[in-house]
Amino acid sequence: MSTFIRGTAILMVAVFMSKLLGFVYRIQFMRVAGEEAVGIYMTAYPAFIFFLSLVQLGIPIAVAKVIAELKVKGETAKLSAVMRTATFITIFTGAIFIPLSILFVPYLSETLLGNAASSTTLYVAIAIIPIASVCGLIRGYFQGIVRIEETAWSQIIEQLFRIVLITWLLPIALVPDNNPMNAAYAMGITLLAEALSAAYLWFKYHQHKRQDRKPLAKKERYPMEPLLSIALPSSGSRLFGTFTWFLEPIIFLRALSMAGVGAVAATSLYGIISGVLIPLLLFPSFIPYALSVVLVPAVSGAAASSNKKKLQERIHLALRLSALTGAFAAAVFYIHGQALAEKLFHITEGASYMSLLAPIFFFYYIQSPLYSILQATGDAKAGMMNSVYGGIAKLGVMFILASQPGLQETGAVLAIGFGVLVTSFLHIATLRKNKAAAAGFTMFALPYASFILTAVIRPIFIPIGQFGLLTECIITTVFLLVILLLFGQVKKSDLHMIKRLTKIY
Repeated sequence: MSTFIRGTAILMVAVFMSKLLGFVYRIQFMRVAGEEAVGIYMTAYPAFIFFLSLVQLGIPIAVAKVIAELKVKGETAKLSAVMRTATFITIFTGAIFIPLSILFVPYLSETLLGNAASSTTLYVAIAIIPIASVCGLIRGYFQGIVRIEETAWSQIIEQLFRIVLITWLLPIALVPDNNPMNAAYAMGITLLAEALSAAYLWFKYHQHKRQDRKPLAKKERYPMEPLLSIALPSSGSRLFGTFTWFLEPIIFLRALSMAGVGAVAATSLYGIISGVLIPLLLFPSFIPYALSVVLVPAVSGAAASSNKKKLQERIHLALRLSALTGAFAAAVFYIHGQALAEKLFHITEGASYMSLLAPIFFFYYIQSPLYSILQATGDAKAGMMNSVYGGIAKLGVMFILASQPGLQETGAVLAIGFGVLVTSFLHIATLRKNKAAAAGFTMFALPYASFILTAVIRPIFIPIGQFGLLTECIITTVFLLVILLLFGQVKKSDLHMIKRLTKIY
């Protein structure tokens, strides 16, 4: 178990640093550029990710898997050939999809998004795709040879550079009363940061190649079939996920326009919801994310060895820690979320939706570990379909509710929460069918009940607003911790686990 805990802790620290820097960047972006510029940027970003997914077609994942297999076999001389073949495939897909993306931009911005002002930002985003594709291939290489330091450092360098540029360069470049151009400048900053990250990864890649030289005929080629046989099936779920995200701002803006909300106001609202509220709600999710990444090999190994006790132990530990993280996040954001959003991001509207989303996003915290467990126990297809159903449900409900004049953006927020609930409960229902996992709804019930109890009694015993915001959050956290201790959800064994973890270091 110590290896599982150590791997989780290392990844947790790396993801925490990346999320923290990304969070600082978002705060600076909102403060410097304003709500409308952030809204334009956030409506363009899902399209960028979808276009990037089309160009990559799952090749970075295939590179990681093929290189890992070659390394195990001792055939490291073929690694360069794999990278050349992967690069050729990426150049070929880029030559097809990048021009198509450019041609699609006018229709996307003017007709689908209903905001022609977003076109410049979209063009800049497409310019990032070749650079991001290079980063993806090299990260796949380092993942295959089991070196996470290079990837972690590249992400930290990228985020630090973005923070520096958004703080000192963007204020100089800002054009008064021209939010579309300001959003394009912000996307340009993302391009520069991605280029710096790519340069670092390129340097480390060639440095590693020089240190690990193996004799190989220069003209030897690695066949495309093994890479494509892995890349194409794995790209299916990613493409669907990015496609539903691509559709989200389109449906959001179209539905609000039907409800009588103007394009500028709707774009600003989308920027607040997707660029402020959801990232704030998901900031502590580095804990379940790290657990979900480490869970796949850990649970797969336990399942392969038919070690039922170890299988259940790892599943229950991951789900319990995720549920506890969700309970703390839900309690703090339900009671103090609006104040945190207004204080950190200086937003003037939309922050009140934190209290609506916080109780629902408790279930988001258990979603990624649940999906990883399903992957590791042979239910990957069911897990993927659960995500598909959740994505379709979110988009359908969003269009129906957000287009109602009496609901508007409140309906869109409810739809986002509905999608989270559908996916999470379907994952739980699927896992319950696996008797070896011995997991059900009960391990989430008490943490959620503890959050509800905290939300009710905290204002009764200590009224909200008597202290500073940080002190208020700490008081709420202590209240919840006491209730969790009374319910037996925080155990003595947790202290032993922390001691074992500290001994590792």
